[in-house]
Amino acid sequence: GLSAGGAMAAVMLATYPDVFAGGGTIAGLRFGTAQSTPEPLDRMGVHGGPSAKELAEIVRSASKHDGPWPTLSIWHGSTDRTVDPGNAEDLVDQWRALHGVTKSPTRTNRVGGYPHRVWCDAKGRDVIEEYVITGMGHGAPLSTKSERSDEVAGPYMLEAGISSTRGICRFWGLCDAHISRNGELANLVDDGPHVARST
Repeated sequence: GLSAGGAMAAVMLATYPDVFAGGGTIAGLRFGTAQSTPEPLDRMGVHGGPSAKELAEIVRSASKHDGPWPTLSIWHGSTDRTVDPGNAEDLVDQWRALHGVTKSPTRTNRVGGYPHRVWCDAKGRDVIEEYVITGMGHGAPLSTKSERSDEVAGPYMLEAGISSTRGICRFWGLCDAHISRNGELANLVDDGPHVARST
């Protein structure tokens, strides 16, 4: 989900963790930190709210579920002026504690030129990933310029040279690549074809 949809994705993961294996938030908010009408605006600006430890407890108290917890892919523009990028870090903290992973990521790299961090659980399974789309404002990152891409930029759908849709699909293990309308395979950053993994 994007923005309010990202916040709703966090709500669904927290309240129905037995139904959802994973989720993705783009410029979203952490779960359970706004209880009144003005509080969402405060949280969007990363003003107030619970500590990192309290954030995980809020999720634990939302259902009777005791794990395993859904995986989470987090995407946020570094220059987002609508939902402060600090919300991405708060989401990482909220879900890090649930998965019992360390504060430091298991691995860091760059994908499509953007910082990417991944946290793995004790079994080596990727459970949280975070992309920081440097220089991007409020919206979903797209990769529209490749001949293989079927993504189209528009309001809140921003050309960034990387596809959040393809990235989230890959993180969930649904595919190694996106199959475009013309049947060609295109990877996360459209730098060449990849073979799709069957699931």
